[in-house]
Amino acid sequence: MKWFLVFWAMPILLLSTWYGLSYYDINFGYFMLSRQGHDLVFQVYADILGIPAETIPPLVVRAIVVDSAVVFAIIAFRRRREIALWWRKRQSSAMPSDAALPSAESLSSAP
Repeated sequence: MKWFLVFWAMPILLLSTWYGLSYYDINFGYFMLSRQGHDLVFQVYADILGIPAETIPPLVVRAIVVDSAVVFAIIAFRRRREIALWWRKRQSSAMPSDAALPSAESLSSAP
């Protein structure tokens, strides 16, 4: 499971780091981290897909969100017994005792 998370998180980390550095033109002397490289990459993808280059980053973010939801659903499915036990414990400790609840008579006789 650890490697599953590593192989999910590493591409997202690399992509978001590249995107952030190239978007703000923090290039450290590398062309691929420059704004020109950023624009070139998105223009190539736009030409291949036949869509405007400005629409690609929101599509990538949506894909990352969906992929992350699938990954966390897989993790939750694999740990469903532990999660259910934790939830039952949490619900039982959050329930107030019957003595702390007001009775029906005291509620109806309120001024």
